[in-house]
Amino acid sequence: MSLPWLDQPVLLHSSRDAGMCSLTPEQCALKTSYWVFWYEADHRYGLPTIAFFLTAILIVAIGNLTSTYAPERMRRNSSWLRFLSFGRFISYKSWRMGSWNTQSLAAYILGAAGAIFFLAMTLGPRPYYWPNTRQISFGNSPPIATRAGYMALACMPFLFILGAKANPISTLTGISHEKLNLWHNWVAWAMFALALVHTFPFIVFHIWKGDIVKSFNDGGIWVTGVIALIAQAWLTFMSIRWIRDRYYEFFKATHLFAAAVFFVFFFIHCDFRLTSWDYFIATAVLYSLSWFYSQFKTFMEHGVSHACLSMATPDSLMVTIETNTRWTPGQHVYLRFLTCGLHALTAHPFTISSVPQRGKRSQMIFYLQPRGGITGRLAKLAEKSPGMSVPVLLDGPYGGVTSRWFKGFDRTLVVAGGAGAGFSLPMIEHFMERHDVGSELEVVVASRDPGFREWYCQALNDIAERHAATEGTKAMRVAVKIHETSRSSQTLPSESEPGTPNDKEVMDHSTAVSTKGSVSTGAINIQTLAGRPSIPLIAQATTEKQGTVGMVVCGPSTMVFDLRQCAATAQQRIMQGKAAADEVWFYNESFSF
Repeated sequence: MSLPWLDQPVLLHSSRDAGMCSLTPEQCALKTSYWVFWYEADHRYGLPTIAFFLTAILIVAIGNLTSTYAPERMRRNSSWLRFLSFGRFISYKSWRMGSWNTQSLAAYILGAAGAIFFLAMTLGPRPYYWPNTRQISFGNSPPIATRAGYMALACMPFLFILGAKANPISTLTGISHEKLNLWHNWVAWAMFALALVHTFPFIVFHIWKGDIVKSFNDGGIWVTGVIALIAQAWLTFMSIRWIRDRYYEFFKATHLFAAAVFFVFFFIHCDFRLTSWDYFIATAVLYSLSWFYSQFKTFMEHGVSHACLSMATPDSLMVTIETNTRWTPGQHVYLRFLTCGLHALTAHPFTISSVPQRGKRSQMIFYLQPRGGITGRLAKLAEKSPGMSVPVLLDGPYGGVTSRWFKGFDRTLVVAGGAGAGFSLPMIEHFMERHDVGSELEVVVASRDPGFREWYCQALNDIAERHAATEGTKAMRVAVKIHETSRSSQTLPSESEPGTPNDKEVMDHSTAVSTKGSVSTGAINIQTLAGRPSIPLIAQATTEKQGTVGMVVCGPSTMVFDLRQCAATAQQRIMQGKAAADEVWFYNESFSF
């Protein structure tokens, strides 16, 4: 078998000269017709695919820029608010299926547009196969395989960029990289499906021709194609949500390696046909710039930092990193701990539970719930040596609330639960820093950790002390409700539903709530309750009054769904002109990546 290598001499582009057609005029007309002419296939299918992706990005970018920089006069216009509410409705509306949330209606609309585009471009043009006979040959590349191959190739730059943390799509659209992971996954499936449509017609054709074994043995194009397809299949199937979550450490360790194998063998497989290598150049340039930018920030801006490890409670790990970096509420960073064996090879995302301090060195604080993997290793180190300092590399910050948060609201509702509880702390402190006189903030936090209230109230006390002397703080109303959902904290009769076995599911609408205590910490009123909060009722009460409302959530899937549905329902009321909140904005921070 020959080595799967490149044709010689190696060029950037192959020739577009189709040569003299030896078939009949009618047959030549078919062979060179617009949708099936092999020597223009990259222009007919690759470029329209690029145009489709760019159009989708442009539409979202225009929407982002318009909503961000719209003049204040337009923002108060009822027609504008209704139009904005329609966009928010399709972005917020989702469904609950079993134990997981579906994607938003907007995501399905865009996904359906993509499916229609690819199906039309793949199945619309005829013929699918050349009408070859034993005496007449139109070519050795079935038209359906050719067009599927070039469309798959055109997906590649967007596939890689959507998987990068620092990427231009996030900059243009305002959508953080972890939310773009959905499209990274969907584009991967589209590309894989196109790759299969590209592959099987060749198998069918060469079986008909009777030379499939000879073609595989003689041509490197088959070997490289098979290796690339196997790597692509591995990447695609290992990214299925439940597989990725169950074997996350293994997934992280193999994903980049498999992607490199796929890229290299796909590059050789294309063998500079027409403009195929242009797509690899574009992919390499864009991804390299994104990767080098994040690495530059890691080593030049952050350098090697040191993280202090301590157990806030037996079930909560606190990680503190002193830094000069600035960040905004809700942002996360990727931490690479350099003292945890093989875990040092991968970085893990953690949401920052603090805000930067003005005029002095700040502390990035993270509250983690140790499970397996890296968090379990760190918890063991903290238990063995409280206050232990370990070297760490920072990549970020990324994500965070959108620009609308910083303009403020009349009423703000922050909901957090489980491992996402620490997310609420920077939201509270940033709210107090804004000095929005007369504005209200309600925070609902739920946790099964029996010791959660201790460290959380201490964190609230620290926030209150930092802003005790600030003018305007007394005019704010900050109410924090801590819901303790563990069995040991329940003070209700036995008919109250016990905590679920799954630590991630800490919500239930029907669970009763009893007050365990109330205390004021400066401008913050803290109320402790036993039982799970009814998010729909709380959100409904917040959105029924006039004014602007902001709602933020970080927690289990049921918690996110409940608040998202309330936000979507509120958009419908605004579009119908019913008396309620004038504007309702919603943001959810990913509970896991």
